[in-house]
Amino acid sequence: MTKISSTGLTRRALLGAFAATAIVAAPSYSNAAGFLRGGGDIRRIRMYSGRTGERLDMIYWVDGKYIKDAVKEVNHFMRDWRTDQVKAIDLRTIDIMAAAHNLLDVNEPYMLLSGYRSPGTNAMLRSRSRGVAKNSLHMKGQAADLRLASRSVSQVARAAQSCRAGGVGRYSRSNFVHMDCGVIRSWGR
Repeated sequence: MTKISSTGLTRRALLGAFAATAIVAAPSYSNAAGFLRGGGDIRRIRMYSGRTGERLDMIYWVDGKYIKDAVKEVNHFMRDWRTDQVKAIDLRTIDIMAAAHNLLDVNEPYMLLSGYRSPGTNAMLRSRSRGVAKNSLHMKGQAADLRLASRSVSQVARAAQSCRAGGVGRYSRSNFVHMDCGVIRSWGR
């Protein structure tokens, strides 16, 4: 097959990705685990950052393979914006975020509040809030704090929990949901 670009995409994979973006049907909550195990042909993540003004709308997985350049862009987007440090985001976290977004059946991108946090940033935030863990998974690139204007914290949290793939924290007062690829657990209201 003919390669289309340096990303290693074949023409078939690229055409499939474009065709799949036109599909609007989302899997049901009961299909969430299947989606994470590769039940879909593409995976897409949509986010924006109120801190940096950046936007991301990226197909990062096609035909059973992660797209290296796309994942690199996601890592950069989810960097510690305070220090500009980049860390590889655990692909499981990106998959959970994408699956939950798909289940919510919205076109609106997530607002990313926090992705990777350097140890210094985490310590600073911890000194200001009791809700920041000393050994936060954010420092390992395994967590994200997200918001959707069109969905409640409860709706977003339920979608993430239905993936049964990591931790989900509800922060209703601050209007965001924490998603991570750690041990399956939930907290908050």
